[in-house]
Amino acid sequence: MSEELVATKGERSRSRMLQVAYRLARQVGLQGLTIGELAADLGVSKSGLFAHFGSKENLQLAVLDFAADDFRRRVFEPALQRPRGVPRLMAVFNAWLAWASETKRGGCVFLSSALEYDDQEGPVRDALVQWFETLHQGLEKAWALAIEERHVFHRDPRQLALEMHSIVLMFHLEFRLLRSAQAQDRAHTSLALIFDRIGGENIDELICLGI
Repeated sequence: MSEELVATKGERSRSRMLQVAYRLARQVGLQGLTIGELAADLGVSKSGLFAHFGSKENLQLAVLDFAADDFRRRVFEPALQRPRGVPRLMAVFNAWLAWASETKRGGCVFLSSALEYDDQEGPVRDALVQWFETLHQGLEKAWALAIEERHVFHRDPRQLALEMHSIVLMFHLEFRLLRSAQAQDRAHTSLALIFDRIGGENIDELICLGI
């Protein structure tokens, strides 16, 4: 068997392991994710998993990388097909709510992990900090473009990024913990109030372009 085929088989095996690990992490959190439970779920030996990841911490870091790729592919990349400014912001917002509301996949691994690791030092916390910083940079850029296009009138894209993130955090609480049937409507109302405060004359039309 060629080295290329061996590498491809190994990559497929690792990808399958990470898919299952990601699903488990969304249900039990990163700290609750164990090599033993993952091995049992996959039907493989613990030694087989260690051969791929080496340690629980490396597994956790790999799951965060996998989750970041999932978020980027499903939230940010599709939004780039929308016109820059408010339509792109709306596309990000709607895809983000959809990503956060998938009950069959479990909760947000980044949010649950932030609560688990906020007071701990180490590579996992560092990876989480980096992800949230990257997320805010992406949101800030999207809002900055909306300001540049004169879709909204505001001088602080970081503040607007934080306000949008706050809405999604509250949505996650209302939808997943409180199980409110109005969670999504309230999230959209909250964002609409921001646009009412800072939006231009054609804001309603621009919002529709992003839905």
